Amino acid sequence: MGAKRAGGPVPLWLRLCCGSLWMFSTLSGPAFAQNPSQLHEIAEAQKLQTAREANDRIAQLALVESAQHRDYVISSGDLLSIEVFDVPELSRDVRVSESGFVAIPLVPVKVQAGGLTPFQFQDKLAELLQVNGLVTHPQVTVTVKEQHSEPITVIGAVRNPLTIQAVHQMTLLQVLSQAGGISDDAGSKVLVTRKPRPSEPDNAPGETPLAEKSKTQPADIPPGAENTTVVDLNQLLDSGDPKYNLPLLGGDVVTVPRAGVVYAVGAVQHPGGFVMQSDRQRLTVLKVLSLAGGLTSTAKAGNAVILRQPPGSEEREQLPIDVKKILTLKREDVTLRQNDILYVPDSTGKHALRRSAEIAIAIATGAAIIRVTQ
Repeated sequence: MGAKRAGGPVPLWLRLCCGSLWMFSTLSGPAFAQNPSQLHEIAEAQKLQTAREANDRIAQLALVESAQHRDYVISSGDLLSIEVFDVPELSRDVRVSESGFVAIPLVPVKVQAGGLTPFQFQDKLAELLQVNGLVTHPQVTVTVKEQHSEPITVIGAVRNPLTIQAVHQMTLLQVLSQAGGISDDAGSKVLVTRKPRPSEPDNAPGETPLAEKSKTQPADIPPGAENTTVVDLNQLLDSGDPKYNLPLLGGDVVTVPRAGVVYAVGAVQHPGGFVMQSDRQRLTVLKVLSLAGGLTSTAKAGNAVILRQPPGSEEREQLPIDVKKILTLKREDVTLRQNDILYVPDSTGKHALRRSAEIAIAIATGAAIIRVTQ
């Protein structure tokens, strides 16, 4: 007969999940514990990885990016030298405004230079001179005489928060690599915030460089509005799609939000800490046990505890929980909070409950931190 809970029948997926965990824990425990390859297969099926593995991937992708030659990108405050061959009246030095535009004599609109390379800007300027009938066959050369680009800031759950004074086009992967990669408690999202850009009344409407290159910025964002783009870290590392590897500009702020970690230690097949995808994600006892590979054959599932640290307290409280009843659907699954420790004692242990809790905290402190990428 199917197990039932108050309020209706138990969903099939939950019954299958519980059944699989219970069979692993009670029937196949000894053989499972002696076969490390099965642990590896479960980790692969769940797509688990450590922060170090994620950072190795970031470094590899950034190295490929760096191998490609990238020209300097003009930024606000730069001093440009514009030379129009055989037209000295149009040759001059110009300063890029805060909004990224420059004024050229006889050209009816201000010209966007910010976000372009010198080669891109000189081609654009040559086209404008020809379209406006100022020069029949313009030959334009643009060089950067002074660089005043703003730094790119990287903060949050990274190894080494820093500011980068970029002298050429940089991408999201490159700045994450320079920051040493992500920390153990990094979430699954990266935020790229671009400061407000002053409006330019004399300029014809157009997209910003970020919108032109990544197509992630809505076209209706006004020039003075702050724009934050959310990038999925897993997609950035695994998909290979360049749309996630955003090109960055001076003044951009890259933030990696922190996410909580939930620990499973004691009589489980694969003890460790499991990173939540974000502060809104909720991991339950069943989910964490599944990620930990299930219980060992000697687990005292009925005597498990959740060690939880209340806000403002230095001591952890012990919340008894009967994992055996959860696995057999005789009680509701329990939602875990950030930094909770699920400790399942071993029937072969001689420790009192209080001593076991102290050991669990010590084990969790040194436990491997695992990222769930799917």
